[in-house]
Amino acid sequence: MTDSLTIDEVARRTGLTPRALRFYEGRGLVAPLRTGSGRRLYSRDDLERLHRIVALKRAGFTLSDIARLLSGKSVAIAPILEVQLAALDARRRDLESAAAALRSALSRIEGGEPLDAATLCSLIRHGDTIMTHKQDWAALSEPYMTEQAKADFAAARPRIPDGFDEASYGKAWADLGAKVKAALPLDPASAEAKALLDAWNALLQPFAAVATPAMRESVTRMYDDIPNSTEGAPSPGFDHEVWQFVRAAGKARHSA
Repeated sequence: MTDSLTIDEVARRTGLTPRALRFYEGRGLVAPLRTGSGRRLYSRDDLERLHRIVALKRAGFTLSDIARLLSGKSVAIAPILEVQLAALDARRRDLESAAAALRSALSRIEGGEPLDAATLCSLIRHGDTIMTHKQDWAALSEPYMTEQAKADFAAARPRIPDGFDEASYGKAWADLGAKVKAALPLDPASAEAKALLDAWNALLQPFAAVATPAMRESVTRMYDDIPNSTEGAPSPGFDHEVWQFVRAAGKARHSA
């Protein structure tokens, strides 16, 4: 490898898009040298810096946090990493426990045995994940809800369509959140951003159909405060960076 690479060479070798590389440069995260003609040249140090940017981004840091870290300013890394590890450990334990319960049940069924009380109780416990998730969300949203918002949410519940599958809906949000995250960095006014915003609004329709101004305001405050969520708090399916992008894309659309 030569001492310096052009932006196209960096994109080809790293998988980062030229758009992402220019975006990082625009945010002051990386500063490649320029030739007399304005051509970008990335040094080994630039590549090392890009590696740190990507690693921190994948670890869940926002671009603002990354900028502070790279400039040597203090950002509390340990608590964030500890929360991520705790969440992963909890998820792993839950998955292992659920898998063990399912394997035990299948083994008994395949052996022609009836399921005993312990196995049935285990299946019921693991099948109750959605209810636990709903209770967690109620506790998380409480500080952001005005009395009017609480009353409006209570009144809106009977209007939720019959057969509404919350598990599938939650997965759809997680899938869309991952899709948006993978597209970042992205100009909020771009065609791709508009398409992602359309998908977001379409998925939001069940809420939008019943939401009052008080409900929207409370939910917006809660999502704006995602970085301050407590350890173990349920995830809406997207992180703060995704939420900030969606907010920016919405503003770009309304100002167009």
